[in-house]
Amino acid sequence: MSTTTTSSSPSPSVITEVRYSLPEMLKELQIERAASSFSMEKLDQLEIGKLFKTKASRRVKSKK
Repeated sequence: MSTTTTSSSPSPSVITEVRYSLPEMLKELQIERAASSFSMEKLDQLEIGKLFKTKASRRVKSKK
């Protein structure tokens, strides 16, 4: 198969396969979950979610 590339066409993408060791990944996950930084990330996500939550509109009493 012959391909020609010109300056106007993008270069072809190359897909590579990456394999990970399941036991190593599970051990790493266990360490991360035990670390305090992981629990802090969860808390931060909850607090950030609260900031972007839609707030109920408040009605101001009219001055008469």
